[in-house]
Amino acid sequence: MSDDKITYKIRITGLVQGVGFRPFIYRLAKEFELLGTVDNRNDGVIIYVSGAEKNIINFIELLPQKAPEASNIEDVKINKEVFFNFPDFRIVKSSNNAIKNEITEISPDIAVCQDCLTDMKSQAHRKGYSFINCTHCGPRFTIIRDLPYDRPMTTMESFSLCNICQKEYTDVNDRRFHAQPVACNNCGPHYTLHIDNTEVEVIDDILKLIAGKLESGGVIASKGIGGYNLICDALNIEATTKLRKSKHRDGKPLALMFKNEKVLLKYTEISKSELNFINSWRRPIVILKTDKFPNKMVTNGFNSIGALLPYMPFHYQLFERTKCEVLVYTSANLSGEPIIKDNDIALKLLGSEMPVLSYNRVIYNRVDDSVAFIANNTPRLIRRSRGYVPSPIRLHFSVDGILACGAELVNCFCIGRTSQAIISQHIGDLKNAETLEFYEESINRYKQLYKFEPKMIVCDLHPDYLSSRYADSQDLPIYKVQHHHAHMASVMAENNLSEKVIGIIMDGTGYGTDGKIWGGEYFIGNLVSFERFSHFAYIPIPGGDIAVKEPWRIALSYLYNAYGEDYKKLTIPFVKNMQTLKADLIVQLINKKLNCPESSAAGRLFDAVSALLELCSVSSFHAEAPMRLEDIIDEEERGIYNFDILDGKISFLNTIKDIVCDIDNNISKSKISTRFHNTIIEVSSEICQQIRKENHINKVVMSGGSFQNKYLSTHLENRLLDLGFEVYFHKQIPANDGGLALGQLAIGAFISQDKT
Repeated sequence: MSDDKITYKIRITGLVQGVGFRPFIYRLAKEFELLGTVDNRNDGVIIYVSGAEKNIINFIELLPQKAPEASNIEDVKINKEVFFNFPDFRIVKSSNNAIKNEITEISPDIAVCQDCLTDMKSQAHRKGYSFINCTHCGPRFTIIRDLPYDRPMTTMESFSLCNICQKEYTDVNDRRFHAQPVACNNCGPHYTLHIDNTEVEVIDDILKLIAGKLESGGVIASKGIGGYNLICDALNIEATTKLRKSKHRDGKPLALMFKNEKVLLKYTEISKSELNFINSWRRPIVILKTDKFPNKMVTNGFNSIGALLPYMPFHYQLFERTKCEVLVYTSANLSGEPIIKDNDIALKLLGSEMPVLSYNRVIYNRVDDSVAFIANNTPRLIRRSRGYVPSPIRLHFSVDGILACGAELVNCFCIGRTSQAIISQHIGDLKNAETLEFYEESINRYKQLYKFEPKMIVCDLHPDYLSSRYADSQDLPIYKVQHHHAHMASVMAENNLSEKVIGIIMDGTGYGTDGKIWGGEYFIGNLVSFERFSHFAYIPIPGGDIAVKEPWRIALSYLYNAYGEDYKKLTIPFVKNMQTLKADLIVQLINKKLNCPESSAAGRLFDAVSALLELCSVSSFHAEAPMRLEDIIDEEERGIYNFDILDGKISFLNTIKDIVCDIDNNISKSKISTRFHNTIIEVSSEICQQIRKENHINKVVMSGGSFQNKYLSTHLENRLLDLGFEVYFHKQIPANDGGLALGQLAIGAFISQDKT
């Protein structure tokens, strides 16, 4: 290998901006005595290096090994250039010269690092500074307004650096070199506590007052990374009752922030993989088992909670000052509306009820906390937002210029840039003006940020979804995708599959091609088309949407279909406790087929079984009935119930009869719940084997909101693997409708290619 000097141009794409990547490159280049430059561009990081060839090769080999933890190198392109004798190695001013209109990744927000927590106690200008950050941590997506990611393009633009911070910002050997949110007590954002008609700005006074309020049972509204949160002492029943009232959230379990690992272990059952995940730089809310948490007002009867650890400097400061070791930590919004992000709105809506802690840096892009669980030692997302957004999903085909509008519930939209699928933060349920406004605002911001102009729009087949109506209003070519085909395609796209697969799709609702409600589906298909091989038998849903909130109606519908009028002779508590007049009215609706849409949805069957066991007859929040059914699972139970498959339709009427028999025989609800879950697993494995036998397909994808059920997803996946199937599940996006837009995007891309 020659020692002659040569020059290489290296282009790196992926998550390489906002994570300390350029300082890392600078230090590595110095280590190998290389000269050249590194700069940010819209399309990635561009490096020129001159030096001995062996040094450059070593430099390139170590790039992925030593890169910052939060970075993600997707691609490295290396080209030999005409030798240029650079005077030194330097970081040059960022440029927006995009190659082929490509856009680099934008970093998600990153939990505060340990080095910054140490600096918060030792650096004179940052002692007790609640917004401390560096190139390895701090706000990113929530403050960015445009690319490239430089301070003037963020909401830090209005904060002029003091001399000390300016020196750190320009010193390549400093950990805060080009850390765009860098600040200190002298020049950065600060907190203001609005309490008792006064404003407090000294952080020590703020912490003392908030600690006192929390310890005396108060509720605080606190501005977080991506919006306002409500916090209170999680062990105080009066405080949690007050918080639920403020949030208008009576039933759903509340997320909890634990002081540290020691306290977390005290109250939860946590595996090694769960502990590693909850400690990751993304700091998600992780669903954990617990039977030890004393305040049942928090868990509302569930044996699991959503747990997270501190991720902002202020969180650590607060836990140091208060005796509270566990805090309720939930978004400050009325149910169904977006999280509050603006100070004036927070003060207007919450200021009369509780102290409001604000700060004077603008949140440009609001985000909720991400939520996930671990199944088979793999993280499975329920809500993809802070810490994940806006990192793209890399595909093996072009999706450029396609806007996918997503679904109605837990909406996320998705835009296509070259082969990147960029999924939005969690938007919420598109059922009110506030959420629709957030949806449209976010689409416009993604258009600006990613220099995106849609050429095609894809939406759900349902004509009344607000996302579908938005699509209709855009004066663009539209393709409408069946809901469950989009679910199937979302797993395929994420796992780079395009051939025919078996799709198991289970959720609560989706508009079918026959005009009925689908949701317990077994497909054969690819990214262009699908065949409905089998499905759960249709059942009347008395009252339509209202039955989702009143699962007893669905349970009665199943009983009436199984027994006819003889259901009245049943002696199970569900029937005994039912109001006769209401039951008779429901039966009349079923007989006359009035407001009784037919549904094959798995979610409605889970609702019915939950109601039959009197776990949840009326839901106080979305999916409460199936969640309570899963919550009482007996992991040791192996029994299953009878079912019937006829002409591709799966009837669970004999399952219902077996459940009634078990109830009569005083079999525990835990065993009944588990036998029911095992029955769904047995049905699915039987259908998959039938499809494989007839169609020689061995790849199975699983999607839909029902697969947020940890027992169902884990045991069905393992059962299919035992049978020799190749099984694919979601890892980067939710199985619920929050991941649907990716499937819409993929189908739109293949359909448009198919037509050309």
